Amino acid sequence: MLTYHYKARDSKDGSLVTGEVQADNEQAAVKLIMDRKLFPVSVSDEAPAGSLFSKKTRVKAKDRIIFTRQLSTLIGAGLPLVQSLRTVRGQMPSKPLQTIIDTIIANVEGGSTLSNAFGAHPKVFNQVYVSLISAGESSGTLDSTLERLANQQEKDAAIASKIRGAMIYPVIVMAVVFGVLVFMLTTVLPQVGSLYKDLGKTLPFLTQALLAISNFATNFWWLVIIAVAGLGYSIFNYSKSTSGARQIDELKLHTPVFGKLFMKVYMARYARTLGTLVQSGLPLLQALDITKDAVNNVLVADTIDESIKQVRGGKALSTSIEGAKTFLPLVAQMIKIGEQSGTIDKMLDRLATFYETEVDDEVKNLSTTLEPVMMVVLGLTVGLIVLAVLLPVYSLIGGGLT
Repeated sequence: MLTYHYKARDSKDGSLVTGEVQADNEQAAVKLIMDRKLFPVSVSDEAPAGSLFSKKTRVKAKDRIIFTRQLSTLIGAGLPLVQSLRTVRGQMPSKPLQTIIDTIIANVEGGSTLSNAFGAHPKVFNQVYVSLISAGESSGTLDSTLERLANQQEKDAAIASKIRGAMIYPVIVMAVVFGVLVFMLTTVLPQVGSLYKDLGKTLPFLTQALLAISNFATNFWWLVIIAVAGLGYSIFNYSKSTSGARQIDELKLHTPVFGKLFMKVYMARYARTLGTLVQSGLPLLQALDITKDAVNNVLVADTIDESIKQVRGGKALSTSIEGAKTFLPLVAQMIKIGEQSGTIDKMLDRLATFYETEVDDEVKNLSTTLEPVMMVVLGLTVGLIVLAVLLPVYSLIGGGLT
């Protein structure tokens, strides 16, 4: 997708607002802008020179959570919206977020709705965020909606942090394996090769093969770096394509050890997002459509998309996801209980809490599960190198004895 920057007039009062949307083409961008009840004045996929969009405006999740919670507290205390925004803006340590809040304040003072003002910054405030703000504005419960948003963001950030923590151990082990491999190939094996060359002896095949790799890496290290960088760049670009994203998401669900963890992460995200949207008063179909994009997995999103069609056709939500390969059975069972008792939002909240706890337990046990696997990988790598070094030595000793 491309990022399109626009200037538009608010349909309510004609005030000029600016923002950005992500779309596949300009026509799709115009449609998204008009869906926000704005009339486009200009739409471009290039950032205006010297504007906010020409700068990197990365905002940390922690800063966004603090902003959301503080804004909820001030609005709940009865302060006017613009005054609340100005007060929170002065307490934000993040310069990019301060700049974005300034733009939001300017748009709100110009007559734009708060949800439209937030929607102008999709890289910072996603569709879930904007939709919840819109629902809070419509129902007059903006303070409680913001509090729900802050809670959801904290849960999402906690899950993401746990996943990153789970990846630290295997990354460290693989780094050690790579370091040992490089040291042996560039330092130890060349010395063995030089010794045998001086003695006029023939090296074993394994040692010859590893020496060939060592010589190539030593003499053409720049080519190795270019090849690795090119491969990384190609994989990155492929992961951004439709087919690449699908294959990577499928790999996440079927990778040993990690597949089970990712599945529970997606179930927690689905239940938490859908529950928060339903609690805020959004219609179920609209909430499902937003949740589809929030789960961040193409395969799970396809199942949600199919469930939307079935729910629109009159089926219960629990029935529409029952038996789906990308959904765990407990999800449909809990939603069915919620449908029968009229407490689907509470069941979704319990479901999210359950899977968040499961993710926590999985992460804690992950190092125990991966440790023997990583040790085997490390042992095989080191053993292969040691064998390549010792085989010539034993051969030399044997030849000397005879």
